[in-house]
Amino acid sequence: MSNIKLIIEERPSNIGNFMVGRLLPFREKRMVGPFAFIDHMGPTCMSDYENLDVPPHPHIGLSTLTYLFEGSIMHKDSLGTEMEIKPGQINWMTAGKGIVHSERTPQYLRSSNKMLHGLQIWVALPKELEEMEPSFFHVPENEIPEWKADTIAFKLIAGEILGKKSPVPVYSPLYLLELKSTTRQTVTIGDHLFGESALYILEGSIESEGNTFGPKQILIAKDSKLCAFDMAENTTIYIFGGEPFPEERIIYWNFVASTKELIEKAKEKWLTQTFDKVPGESEFVPLPEQK
Repeated sequence: MSNIKLIIEERPSNIGNFMVGRLLPFREKRMVGPFAFIDHMGPTCMSDYENLDVPPHPHIGLSTLTYLFEGSIMHKDSLGTEMEIKPGQINWMTAGKGIVHSERTPQYLRSSNKMLHGLQIWVALPKELEEMEPSFFHVPENEIPEWKADTIAFKLIAGEILGKKSPVPVYSPLYLLELKSTTRQTVTIGDHLFGESALYILEGSIESEGNTFGPKQILIAKDSKLCAFDMAENTTIYIFGGEPFPEERIIYWNFVASTKELIEKAKEKWLTQTFDKVPGESEFVPLPEQK
């Protein structure tokens, strides 16, 4: 692999065939296919008096995917959904024209020590669907496609690829794969990928052409495919991507849209608190200060 751009703390240098960043989006790459945002939460150990409490906040123009490794989150939204997500399960919330949700430590865990570790991902909606009706979908762990190839365990969290299909109801061609290795193994699935593709290293490391990459780095393929690379033992990675949209996306706070007008409309609705409410919630996250 050649022409890698390494971006660490916003200081770029050229070392190969990837753009490499710490999170998505980063300065030189705003989206990968329809994927607009990845947040690696934790791992965080919370004491008996510490809890996750994210009050109601809005989204438009995207689907959110929550996937936990440890801990538990109680999701409540303006559709009336109340769903606890546990490790290995998937919460898929589609905002469309607008949804409001809160994320909190479940009541039964609020007075005990607990861990929280997982991924939260935003997937932008196609232009023709960005004002669709909002929806929520939960996938139990036993419904996620899993298989093994050599010593690598695969899990297809979302999308369709490698002859497998996730039950998550996505709205454009995409894929989100989990790969876990127990021994050193060469991965050669690049020819099966499509659109734009990238790789996120959760733990362990990968090597390519003498370059070693470690946890919390994202490698974005410049030629739309990830070439062969070596996974070290006890490594977990996520390969994600899909067909990019013809239009650019504007990302402001929790809003994703193809036009500035939709962003401004959502800002005004949140300022005036005319979004639908989350039942049983009275708090809310204020709109960021306007500059």
